[in-house]
Amino acid sequence: MGSESVEEYLEAIYGFNEQGELAKNQELSEKLKVSPPSVTQMIKRLADEGLVEYEPYKGAYLTGKGMALAQKVVRKHRLIERFLYDFLKLPLEKVHAEACRMEHGISDEAAVALCKAMNNPETCPDDDPIPDCPLNVESCSECEEAREAAGPEHPLTTQLSHLKPGEEGRVTFIRGGRQASQRIMDMGLTPGTHVKMVKAAPFRGPVEVEVRGTSLALGRGLANHVFIDVDDEGKPWLRTHPHGPHHGKNSD
Repeated sequence: MGSESVEEYLEAIYGFNEQGELAKNQELSEKLKVSPPSVTQMIKRLADEGLVEYEPYKGAYLTGKGMALAQKVVRKHRLIERFLYDFLKLPLEKVHAEACRMEHGISDEAAVALCKAMNNPETCPDDDPIPDCPLNVESCSECEEAREAAGPEHPLTTQLSHLKPGEEGRVTFIRGGRQASQRIMDMGLTPGTHVKMVKAAPFRGPVEVEVRGTSLALGRGLANHVFIDVDDEGKPWLRTHPHGPHHGKNSD
């Protein structure tokens, strides 16, 4: 357990959830190259910390807190891959392993600077999407000011659509076209508003949230435009992250 990284597990689960699938223990075992009992133990630990939910015999999916952390890690990983491939000209088959080695050591501040230097790339070399920037900016030119305001470590931010029932947070910003943004704000989802998820099925369908004591239903597409600073009291994920088992000397 001591050699297994929480970030590595969340990143692996993200890969399945990104495709609209639950992450099964056997699949995680194969992907991370660890034993099934080790996966079971870690999934329980992540569930106890509120980072994943597990459906017996079906698999795991990330909570809002888990998704926010996973998106930070995946964003760093895919930005690094883009840099290694485009600027350092490493072969495509080597960039993933190299990014795995680097992703846990790069700070939020450095990731923002890397994104700005590459003019905000949208995909990694494998054409997988790079998760949205967690800062309230419209362009790379605004990154410097926003980065200074946010401090060296950014808060855990994810889209409202990723929160699970019972999770809470505050609207930090809305990203979308004028019409969608206005519609969202007309519903009362303005920056600073406290939100609690009431009903949401994994990956699909509308969501129901509680805003100022009132129940509000909105489509998942609209909810995806609303960015939430999730409740991260205690921050159990702030720990030393040793490299995961597939970072060993035989990983190449």
